[in-house]
Amino acid sequence: MNKIIIRNMQKSDVDEVVKLEELSYGKHHWSKESFFNELANELSFYYCAFDDTEKLMGYCGCWHIFDEAHITTLSVRPECRRKKVAQALLIKMFEDCYEEKIKYITLEVRESNVPAISLYEKNGFISIGERKGYYQDNNENALIMFTENIWYQKFSLLYNQNREELSQKAEVIYG
Repeated sequence: MNKIIIRNMQKSDVDEVVKLEELSYGKHHWSKESFFNELANELSFYYCAFDDTEKLMGYCGCWHIFDEAHITTLSVRPECRRKKVAQALLIKMFEDCYEEKIKYITLEVRESNVPAISLYEKNGFISIGERKGYYQDNNENALIMFTENIWYQKFSLLYNQNREELSQKAEVIYG
């Protein structure tokens, strides 16, 4: 069973986060300044996932605005994909949303990113539209994905099921 340690992103993490951002998204990635600005934003919630050797496995971020959360970024190191890192990061974001009385969660995802779309659908997101030419690097469209009210029984049952499945496949430590 792999170990995943999730904690708040710190300024000292940004250099490694930017390296992973560039690896994942190429030359059109977020800058160090962008991440520093997000860490200073009181509406932003950013997390890093590490293995037990303190190697960065992935990161994510979202904004909480009134009763809605918007996932701004989520990336996992290629060799760490399919090891429940993204799931652990999503669970952390969902937990925060419950604590903050958030009702809905939204995000954009490249329409070609089938693994990410599958992960989001598994976690209760549905596609509600698209943003034409959203991505600057290749003018690719983005799917707009949204959850129903996370306080509805249907969503909370799915959330609890995914949390239980995660606990059986990875040791996740939230710190």
